[in-house]
Amino acid sequence: MSGPKQYCTFYLDDIMLGIEVLDVQEVLRYQDLTEVPLAPPEIQGLINLRGQIITAINLRSRMHLPPGKNIKNSMNVVTRINNEVVSFMVDSVGDVLEVDEANFEPVPSTVDAFIRDIVSGVYKLDEKRLLMILDAIKAANISALKDTTS
Repeated sequence: MSGPKQYCTFYLDDIMLGIEVLDVQEVLRYQDLTEVPLAPPEIQGLINLRGQIITAINLRSRMHLPPGKNIKNSMNVVTRINNEVVSFMVDSVGDVLEVDEANFEPVPSTVDAFIRDIVSGVYKLDEKRLLMILDAIKAANISALKDTTS
């Protein structure tokens, strides 16, 4: 049975992405980072969030997009994935959108393969906008993160 779902939306340039609201712990402005030596380039660093150490993943790098103008203008979408807390660094945060699950579609084949790999599907919002649903588990690649941050 399909019904409404709510997504926290965010942007990388003009690409609108979303994560289910229930998976988002909080949204933060840029936080100071501690670099992780020998970490993959997608791992921007570690954030100390009220005593909890969180891996910050640069979603631009993860999606093979060009670097942003100024990383200090980025936002952090802090998510809980399989009892792990991970932050996705994004350009900006949008609204919470409610969409009908019946309108969920597969990712179009025209979308770049690096993006298609970590997006589970899309919602067509209107003639010009797509909401791509980020598969947070694939985007975070938790097993690889544990190997680099433990």
